[in-house]
Amino acid sequence: MKIIELHKSVTEDNDLDAKKLNEELTEKGILLINLMSAAGSGKTTLLSRTIRDLKDEVKIAVLEADIAGSVDAERIEALGAKSIQVHTDGMCHMDAGMTRTGLNEMELAGTELAFLENIGNLICPAEFATGAHKNVMILSVPEGDDKPLKYPLMFRESDVLLITKTDTKPFFSFDEEACIKRVKDLQPNIQIFPVSAKTGEGMAAWEDWLKQQLLH
Repeated sequence: MKIIELHKSVTEDNDLDAKKLNEELTEKGILLINLMSAAGSGKTTLLSRTIRDLKDEVKIAVLEADIAGSVDAERIEALGAKSIQVHTDGMCHMDAGMTRTGLNEMELAGTELAFLENIGNLICPAEFATGAHKNVMILSVPEGDDKPLKYPLMFRESDVLLITKTDTKPFFSFDEEACIKRVKDLQPNIQIFPVSAKTGEGMAAWEDWLKQQLLH
């Protein structure tokens, strides 16, 4: 029986594309944040609150990625931020080439902060580099504190974890201390911000972190 050893990463070409895109965005002074989460975690709600809070200080653009539809991009645009919707034709993630295509269709002159709102799932987005400077994962209280045990790669690949919907803690059995320990075991250097986009709790710390990352 013939055995073939495949040592070359199937994502190697994408990694090179991501590195080049990252360098180009850095030269332009645009910080790209890759937002990843499961569907229903409150990604767009969190992003909307962040835009409302920062739009007078930071020029923001958003690349919305979905299988279909444009409701999220319309919602973001109504807040006064630049936004474009991309459809992935059934693919469950964004890669560097797709991210570049979307950004190239936007007028980014003067933009300081760009968000990629990635496809909603906890598996594929973590496997593909997008060119982002930082990966930010969102985990909502209703999803449970056991997700780090079930989807470790997503947590390992993230620079920041936002624990969202903290205002719902009275209604769910969510052990925040246990969750944070599990996450830190996977990614010791990760920054963790418990937040509620509804009440504003914790948003200032998250937004201060964002402003500290800006490239100017």
